[in-house]
Amino acid sequence: MNYRKLGNLTVSSVGLGCMGMSQGYGAPADKKEMRELIAAAVDMGITLFDTAEVYGTPDDPHDNERLVGAALAPYRDKVVLATKFGIHFDMRLLKEGKSPIVPDARPAVIRASVDASLQRLGTDHIDLFYQHRVDPKIPAEEVAGVMAELIKEGKILHWGISEASEEDIRRAYAVCPLTAVQNRYSMMARTHERIFPVLEELGIGFVAFSPFANGVLTGAYDRTSAFAEGDMRARMPQFSAAAMAENAELLALLRTLAEEKGATSGQIALAWMLCKKPYIVPIPGTRKRARLTENAGAADILLSAGEVAAIDAELDGMPMSAVFGEIRMKKQGSVRNVT
Repeated sequence: MNYRKLGNLTVSSVGLGCMGMSQGYGAPADKKEMRELIAAAVDMGITLFDTAEVYGTPDDPHDNERLVGAALAPYRDKVVLATKFGIHFDMRLLKEGKSPIVPDARPAVIRASVDASLQRLGTDHIDLFYQHRVDPKIPAEEVAGVMAELIKEGKILHWGISEASEEDIRRAYAVCPLTAVQNRYSMMARTHERIFPVLEELGIGFVAFSPFANGVLTGAYDRTSAFAEGDMRARMPQFSAAAMAENAELLALLRTLAEEKGATSGQIALAWMLCKKPYIVPIPGTRKRARLTENAGAADILLSAGEVAAIDAELDGMPMSAVFGEIRMKKQGSVRNVT
């Protein structure tokens, strides 16, 4: 494994997103197996582990923090533990055709969240504390002020925002400098490339979640793929039979590049972003040891600036299906995020 910086925070070039161990992909994974998987990740040199207070199960809405905290306890001084605050779910909104995600970044809520997360994680500090979604009712400056207080108190060491715009970033940074922004990013979801200039200007890192477009870019799925009950991919547009046909050119490109580099399609999808910018850190999730090893190996695959530019040019010109979290506006040749 090699390492890079998110702001002034050194992390492994590939991190581990832990949400899927508890939710989103059918029944929760076996806890003993996941603790062993996390320990294996540490052994591979992975140091960035990502969770959130709302990642959980119907029986335990905060299951993931407890799982991750317990698994990392023997290695606490060797890892960067990241969690998130600032949202809850109201499933009744789905009946109204609205997102069930409800932002809440009131200062009192933030303080209650950090104390509860510290307890569940079994630690005295959080290395990287993200605002999970921007709350339009609470000024960015007010949230940043609370972050500055928590840093001064030693409860958190760094902070960031997930799904942030340039305006969000600038307003927050002016009060308390951000270490990282965590947004959806993959070959199929490139909206947030437009904030790269401000990240470079301010020295902020970019953490990419869903770097495989929820698995499509690994090449492990086709039009016949079926998902277990409770697996969110069953509702995602990129997994439909029609979408698989529409993405054939993209998947073929990944296979060709993988053959040239002696890699896998998934490794190329990660290497593409790792070699694009030195401050990008993908956090793919997995429940499988083989996939964990594969993902970590992507850090060793080198693509030249010319190769990355050539891939971008091909991506710009090829057909792609809709992908969860993003809508493309063809007339302007751009995309906008909708989650």
